[in-house]
Amino acid sequence: MAEITVQLIKTLRDKTNAGMMDCKAALTEAAGDLEEAETILRKKGIVDAEKKAGRAANEGVVAARILEGAKSGVLIEVYCETDFVAKNDNFREFVEGILDHVSTSESVDTLEALLAQPFAGDATTLDEYIKVKVGELGENMGLSRFAKFELSSEGVAASYIHMQGRVGVLVDVTCGNAATATNESFLTFVKDLTLHVAASQPVCIGRDEVPSALVEKEKDIFREQMKDKPAEIIERIIEGKMGKFYSQSCLLEQSFIKDGDKTIQNLVDEVAKETGDEIAIARFARYAVGEEVEG
Repeated sequence: MAEITVQLIKTLRDKTNAGMMDCKAALTEAAGDLEEAETILRKKGIVDAEKKAGRAANEGVVAARILEGAKSGVLIEVYCETDFVAKNDNFREFVEGILDHVSTSESVDTLEALLAQPFAGDATTLDEYIKVKVGELGENMGLSRFAKFELSSEGVAASYIHMQGRVGVLVDVTCGNAATATNESFLTFVKDLTLHVAASQPVCIGRDEVPSALVEKEKDIFREQMKDKPAEIIERIIEGKMGKFYSQSCLLEQSFIKDGDKTIQNLVDEVAKETGDEIAIARFARYAVGEEVEG
């Protein structure tokens, strides 16, 4: 059995970020074998992560990265238990590690598939990497959701992070010509769009994308509010109320936060006219830390 020296403990600590006593215990169990001790600590970290998984975690950060000349973008929400850890440098490095992975790995549709992907570092998968970091930082932490936009046509991906990572936005805006993607007016519009989405919280881009269940829920609320009125009057009133609902929920119909006399569709039309090109908002994602997510 190799001697468990202070230097050996320090070497293991530097490699794993585990506590000194945990490193000493792992080295003792591994009979001084540094590689085996590291494996023991990783396993312990995963066990600890599973124990912590049920604890409430309503803090965290939203982070974004734009890649490949603005032809690709990533948005993630990473949760933790306390605001103190959310501001910790080690946690921020953890978030960067996840961003690195999502940015460079093969695109997948589900969080489960992403977590199962091989991880570039020492961990075998992204899920294991997260569990090891939970063991190191001592809190229930994880990746709650992600979006990765890869443009298949001309345009740009752009992001905006608000309130030091409490809110984040990723947008994909397309155009017909490559020159438009570098046009100052176009880029100003895209930047303003990210700010608008962060502030106005649209549900979708246009009416055709509003979930039918949400439409029926709103109509049922309006019907209940006016149940004593004649049926033919109720339906006319509901039509008007739904127009207001769409103007609040659909991005293209929302009033622009910097100029309430214009809608986002008006801005799209203005930029299209100025650039002589077809402009379209293809998709967006908006995450706020700790918000309830349906589905």
